[in-house]
Amino acid sequence: MLRNSIRDFAESEILPKAIELDEKEEFSIELTRKMAGMGLFGITVSEEYGGSGMDYLSYCIAVEELARVDGSHSATVAAGNSLGIGPINYYGSEKQKKEWLPKLCSGEILASFGLTEPDAGSDAGASKTTAKLENGEWVVDGSKIFITNSTSELSAICTVQAVTGQRSDGRKEMSCILVPNGTPGFEARKMTGKMMWRASDTGELFFDNCRVPEENLLGKRGEGFRQMLETLDNGRLAIAAMGLGGAQGAFELALKYGREREQFGKPVASFQANAFKLADMATTIEAARCMLYKACALKDAGKPFSKIAAMAKLYCAEVMGAVVDNAVQIFGGYGLMKEYHIERFFRDYKLLTIGEGTSEVQRIVISRHIGCYGD
Repeated sequence: MLRNSIRDFAESEILPKAIELDEKEEFSIELTRKMAGMGLFGITVSEEYGGSGMDYLSYCIAVEELARVDGSHSATVAAGNSLGIGPINYYGSEKQKKEWLPKLCSGEILASFGLTEPDAGSDAGASKTTAKLENGEWVVDGSKIFITNSTSELSAICTVQAVTGQRSDGRKEMSCILVPNGTPGFEARKMTGKMMWRASDTGELFFDNCRVPEENLLGKRGEGFRQMLETLDNGRLAIAAMGLGGAQGAFELALKYGREREQFGKPVASFQANAFKLADMATTIEAARCMLYKACALKDAGKPFSKIAAMAKLYCAEVMGAVVDNAVQIFGGYGLMKEYHIERFFRDYKLLTIGEGTSEVQRIVISRHIGCYGD
């Protein structure tokens, strides 16, 4: 029922507007509120805080079905849940949860996760944004970049990872701090000119003597790096779901076109070269789905899932890359035109190999789990 309802919504509400919104680089408040009305924010949050109380598999199916139609809107939901709601839900105090989660789950507002910086991407430990405790307030200074759901009129709060001191071993002490949008000294600027996810909201954040109460610390001081790693583990499942859904959507577009387009008096899908491409697409998509759903099952069962999450994120992203490449090939010249949805899928895929940890970082994570670097 969940899959069917979201598929119907995506096809009837998002699909007719996807090309136009992509072309205009327009984040749709209307569609975001409609997605919220379907309960797509706070899917895994307990009903006590306004969520739907569903499992992670349900969440990933929701993201998958949105991505089957459009990457931008699936990104809004994926980031809204994994990166926006997730840290507050998992690490927030009771007061923080009651203050923010009901409004986030209803879609009244959106939250963002301030991790990436101009000089700190894969090397998150290189963060330069600082937060100093002065007279009961955190004073935040620095900047963040490529932050989803951070600049629209719905954007209300950002979980900012900042350097709050030095650990006993000499390494940076990282903490996460909640900074509401509109706080003096906090400026969010919309980023444009993106190749992909052009209808999602991406921002660059600036903090200049930005002061928030000491109680805005998320969890305990010095736990920010661990919180970040766990948040990324959860987020990788959603990114994998985007890859899976995008691959499914691209495959269906290619199959439909291949059956309709004729050359030499036959549908192009009937030519063995294309038939084998489509067969390989279908096979790898099913393998990707099995891997992702296994990862979700492990998380829902409370079992270790970090390794399989990295594998799923890596594999689903690269499966989508192979599928969209072959899909454009089947479309031929038409696949290069913006009036065809497959062109957008081709562009949107690339972020999946970069966001939430690059494919190279996933291979590092996996190689550590399988013991390549010893104990």
